Amino acid sequence: MIKKITNEFQLLFSFKGKKTKWQKPLLTTFSIGLPLLLGLYFDNLQYGLSACLSGLIIIYLPESGTFTNRILTLLICSFGFMVSSAIGYIFSFKPLVSIVAFGVFSMTVHWITLFYKTAPPRSFFFILIAAMTICQPFDIELIPIKVGLMALGTMLTLTSALIYLFILSLRQIKTKNKIIPIFEKNTSADIWETLIYGAIMSIALAIGHIFELNNPYWIPISSAAVMQGASLYQIRQRMFQRILGTFVGIGFTWVLFYFIDFNPLLICVTIIILQLAIEMLIVKQYAVAVVFITPFTILLNEAANPLFQTPNTLIALRLEEIIIGSILGAIGGWLLYKEKIRYASINKIESLINNDHTTNFKRNAGRSE
Repeated sequence: MIKKITNEFQLLFSFKGKKTKWQKPLLTTFSIGLPLLLGLYFDNLQYGLSACLSGLIIIYLPESGTFTNRILTLLICSFGFMVSSAIGYIFSFKPLVSIVAFGVFSMTVHWITLFYKTAPPRSFFFILIAAMTICQPFDIELIPIKVGLMALGTMLTLTSALIYLFILSLRQIKTKNKIIPIFEKNTSADIWETLIYGAIMSIALAIGHIFELNNPYWIPISSAAVMQGASLYQIRQRMFQRILGTFVGIGFTWVLFYFIDFNPLLICVTIIILQLAIEMLIVKQYAVAVVFITPFTILLNEAANPLFQTPNTLIALRLEEIIIGSILGAIGGWLLYKEKIRYASINKIESLINNDHTTNFKRNAGRSE
């Protein structure tokens, strides 16, 4: 028993042997850092923080495929980021409306990623942006500006990606590879799975509003992150990794707050360094990556929050929200896993029945001839 627990503990913190390419993490870091530094230069860090989220679309850049395929994928994701932020800002005027709208949006995005067999992280970052924006104070006059900043950020990111892909195409030897479709359709996408996902996201946001938490976006984000696991074991592992990583990350955040001393330049530099560390670690060790994700997200979305000036209160609130979200995500992941098994079994039975009917039809047709 003790040996099994020890092995499980080692697996939680063991590093995977995957090779990490430095180009994509560096491009993501540059795409996030450039809007930040531009905002700092024009003495408007808040605008820079709003625009820099668009740099995350680089994560969806396919590792293979044609030049057109890869840039079109980013264009579609850019549009998705703008829609996510717009929906968040528009429906943030009333808690009940925001809960329903966020649930419907999460369900829709999850279904789209299932239908088109989108590669990981699938719907996660679209939901992250919607969660962060829907928890902000409603101001109808600022909505066009905020969505416009996201659009400008995506333009900068796409320009960087275009230059990167152009340089890459010059360096690579051209081969006649099979053209990979931008989106491979999955006509058997499970509607019940999307309904469960949307319901969990609504519940996560509702918990935050019921307890009147300040910016409760951490709960749905943590739930969505845990539900990214492909199996029950991975879901459980992610829950523990997220909670343990957050405990360490919260302490790391407190130390960072002490050193950066609320200096705008230091905040920008810290966010850029943290993003690079996250991109290099996320595929190797999720728990260690979470240690850096915690201060990164807090700095990204809380730098303009009045609670930022009282870090002890802010850190305690965020830790509480992450634990609630991780547990809720584990429950949601268990429900999703059960639904996937049920749906896969039904599809298998239906395919066997259809094959049997086809065989009988051919047999009867042969006899009639």
